[in-house]
Amino acid sequence: MTAPLTPPQPPHRRPSQPFRSPDLGQPDAARNRQEPPAGAPAVRVYDQDGPGLRTEIREAVVVLVAVTLGGVLLGLLWLWLAPRVPLVGIASGNSWAVYPKETEGEQAIGIDGTFTLLGLAFGAVSAVTVFLVRRRGGVPLVVALCLGGLLGSLLAWRLGVALGPEQDVIAHAREVGEGVTFPAPLTLGAPGALLAWSLAALVVHLGLTALFGPRDPEPYGPYEETSAP
Repeated sequence: MTAPLTPPQPPHRRPSQPFRSPDLGQPDAARNRQEPPAGAPAVRVYDQDGPGLRTEIREAVVVLVAVTLGGVLLGLLWLWLAPRVPLVGIASGNSWAVYPKETEGEQAIGIDGTFTLLGLAFGAVSAVTVFLVRRRGGVPLVVALCLGGLLGSLLAWRLGVALGPEQDVIAHAREVGEGVTFPAPLTLGAPGALLAWSLAALVVHLGLTALFGPRDPEPYGPYEETSAP
């Protein structure tokens, strides 16, 4: 007897829709993105990118006001430590003439030098203080530090001049009498001394941020080389 012939199986029918990978056509960032595990705490944006622009501006305003008010202390120290230029008045009839008592004295240079050294010291101290309070730094903070140093220097200069010796040297010479030595008013012969605070604060703060500031996390993990099959 011959074995019954079995009919061939019908061919597999192709699906009406082509098979597509779930991640086909998606960008690399979407395919590589990993969802956080269930129950993990949500990571806020400012934990990685800083506290936000509004918070940085508020902190910068506080730094600006505090550094500017530090100019009061700078002005008082300048008034106390700066040397005095001795003057003497000579009467000629009803007119008076005032001359330096020491024509080769270096007191005028000492006044500018004292203000510059104090400005450098105040700049370094303010930069270290701001860095210790807020290590992350930021552009608004640096701008406030430099602008506050300039405003503080202007405040110290005007305060020292106002509280210093009499500005009207002729009236002062008439008051003390002819031939009597009296101090000249405080003046800044080098306007560049007003920038010492800001420059010192900028250099010190940038140096501290570069050496001891927090580092931003790497945006991508380490790459692994895979061999082609």
